[in-house]
Amino acid sequence: MSLEILALFMFGALLLALAVGHPLAFSLGGVAFYFGLIGWGGNWWAVLTMFVNKTYGGMDNFVLVAVPLFIFMAQLMDAAGIAEKLYHTLHVLMGPIRGGLAVATIMVCVIFAASCGIVGATEVAVGVLAAPALVRRHYNISLTAGTICAGGTLGIIIPPSVMLVVYGSMKGMSVGKLFAAAFFPGLLLAVLYIFFILISCAIFPAMGPPLPKEERIYNWHQKFVMAITSLVPPVTLILIVLGSIVLGIATPTEASGMGCLGGFLLALIYRKLTWKVIKDAAYATLQTTSMILILYIGGSCFSAVFLGLGGGESIAGFMLNLKVSPYVILWLMMITVFFLGMFIDWIAILLILLPIYSPIANELGFNPLWFATLICVNLQMAFLTPPFGYSLFFLKGIAPEGMTMNHIYKGAVPFVILQWIGLAICVYWPELVLYLPNIIFTGK
Repeated sequence: MSLEILALFMFGALLLALAVGHPLAFSLGGVAFYFGLIGWGGNWWAVLTMFVNKTYGGMDNFVLVAVPLFIFMAQLMDAAGIAEKLYHTLHVLMGPIRGGLAVATIMVCVIFAASCGIVGATEVAVGVLAAPALVRRHYNISLTAGTICAGGTLGIIIPPSVMLVVYGSMKGMSVGKLFAAAFFPGLLLAVLYIFFILISCAIFPAMGPPLPKEERIYNWHQKFVMAITSLVPPVTLILIVLGSIVLGIATPTEASGMGCLGGFLLALIYRKLTWKVIKDAAYATLQTTSMILILYIGGSCFSAVFLGLGGGESIAGFMLNLKVSPYVILWLMMITVFFLGMFIDWIAILLILLPIYSPIANELGFNPLWFATLICVNLQMAFLTPPFGYSLFFLKGIAPEGMTMNHIYKGAVPFVILQWIGLAICVYWPELVLYLPNIIFTGK
C-alpha cells in the first residue's frame, strides 16, 4: 500500500473512532500515532518525538495566550450582566415591531459577540434571557430556537474571535488583519438573519407578534437613558480591544489583557464582582482553554502525520489537475469544510485541512486574507449544522419547557441556508472582506 493511500485511510479511521464514541482530541492523536507507526516502519520514537515537538510548538506560541484571556473576559462580561442590560433595552426599543424581540436577540448577540469572541458565552448569556421571553410572548418555537442558535454563532466570526486568533497563530498571519477582514462578513450574516426574521414575521404574523401595548414604554427620555447606560460600557470595551489590535497599538495578547481588565471593572461597577464570580470565571476559562489546546495538540499531530505520509500532496495534486475553474475548486474546498463541520470541531478542521488547502489556494492565486475569511465564515456553520452542532446543544441545555431538539433542528435549517448565502456573497464580492483591511493597513 502506498503512503498516499495510507494517508487517505486516516480520515476513515478518524471518522470510525468518532462513530464509536471516542473523544475527538484523543481520536486525532491516537489515529496519528498508529498510522505514523505503520507509515514509518514501526519507529515509535520518531512518532513520539514529533508529538513532543508539536506540543512544545503549541506551548511556545505567544499568540495563543490571547485565547484564555478572551475567554476570561467573556466570563466576566457575562457575570457583569451586560447581556441582560442590552436585552432589556433592545426589548423595549424593538418590541413594538413584528418579530422585534427576535431582532433584538440578534442585535444583542452581535454586541456581546464583539465583546467576548466565543460562541458558548454569547449563546448561553443571551439564550437564558431570550428563549423564555420569546416563548412566553408566543413566538414560533422553531424561529426562537434558530434565532438564538444563529445569533450565538456570531461569537466565533465577529472580532475579537478565538477562531481568528487560532487561525492567525497557525498561518503566521496578522490577527489584526483577520479581525478587520471578518468584521463586515460578520455584520452581513447578522443583517441576513434580521431580514429573514422581519420578512417571515411580516408574511406570517403569528410567528413573531409585537409586544403588547401594556408592556411598552413610551417615554423617549427613559428609552434614551436606557440605551446610553446599556450600550456605552460594552461598546467602549469593544473599541478599546478591537481598536488597539487593528490600529497596531497592542498585540492580540496585550489587547485581551486589557479586555480582561475592562470586564473586571464592569463587573465591579455593576456590583457583580464577588470571589465566587472570579472563581467560576477562572474555572470556566480553564475548562474551555484546556479543551481548545488539547484539540490543538491532537489536530497538529494528525496533520503532521497526514502530511508526512503525502496525503496533502495527493489531495493538492488531484484538485490542481482538475480542468475546471479555480472557483469550482474553491467550492469543493468549501463543501468539504462544511461536511466535516457536521461531525467534528472547528479547531480540528482547521488543523487538518488548513495545511492542505492553503497551498492550493495560493497556487490558484487567491488572496490569503480573503481565503482565511471564507474558511472562518464556513466554519461558523459547524456550530449550527446537525447532527453535532455545538450551538444546538448549548441551547438544549438552557431551553425552556416545550422546546425540543426537533424544534431546534428545524429552526437551524433556514439559518444554515442564510449562512451559505452569506458565504456566496463573500466569495463573489471579495471587496466586502478586503475593503476594511485595505483601508486600515494600506490606506487604499
